[in-house]
Amino acid sequence: MADSPEAVKKAQKLYLLIGAILFVFTVVTLLVATVPALDVGRHGFDLADMTIGLLIASLKAGLVAAIFMHLSNEKRTIYVLISLGIVFGLAMILLIWFAYADPIEFKGFYDIGNLK
Repeated sequence: MADSPEAVKKAQKLYLLIGAILFVFTVVTLLVATVPALDVGRHGFDLADMTIGLLIASLKAGLVAAIFMHLSNEKRTIYVLISLGIVFGLAMILLIWFAYADPIEFKGFYDIGNLK
């Protein structure tokens, strides 16, 4: 918490800088999504464009969490909990991806027509 006018001005400058960075990265995301010259990979939206968009969004979310949510100077327990959430979220994404990549076609448990 800022206790002096100088500290308030310093915090205000930091918040304005982070706001400007977030605005610039929002424009970059828009340009990557719409300008054909910045299209990476095949024509149109593909995995490369999605990866770039998610990397930009992750950077923006990290800035918001670190600066606006004041996580840059938290205790170790907060970092452990956030890391566990990220690890479990990635594990769920991988499980869903592996389920879609499985070559065995799912026959529902209640698929009555296939009972013998």
